[in-house]
Amino acid sequence: MTIYYRNGTVLTDQYASIEAAVRAGVNLSGANLKGAELLSYADLTGANLWGANLTGADLTNADLWGATLTNANLTNADLAGAYLTDANLTNADLTNADLAGAVLYIGNRCITL
Repeated sequence: MTIYYRNGTVLTDQYASIEAAVRAGVNLSGANLKGAELLSYADLTGANLWGANLTGADLTNADLWGATLTNANLTNADLAGAYLTDANLTNADLTNADLAGAVLYIGNRCITL
């Protein structure tokens, strides 16, 4: 099985199990995803990650468009190249998070960190 994510990245069978679990709009509120490595390029559009523990998680190039990350722990998380437009980061802990190349919009203005 080949998996095509919305941002055009193609992943292979080794990611099939995580693809089944990570779908746009998924409810992972309060989940312990500490150190998760298979979330890079994941489609987490509109996902509910309220209060999730994402400490040290690899979210490189993940699509977090409109995701709820309120009160999430993103300490040391890798968010390089992630799409964060319309994501709710209220009270999220981004201590030492890597946001290099992360994309978000404020109003009509695109900001790449």
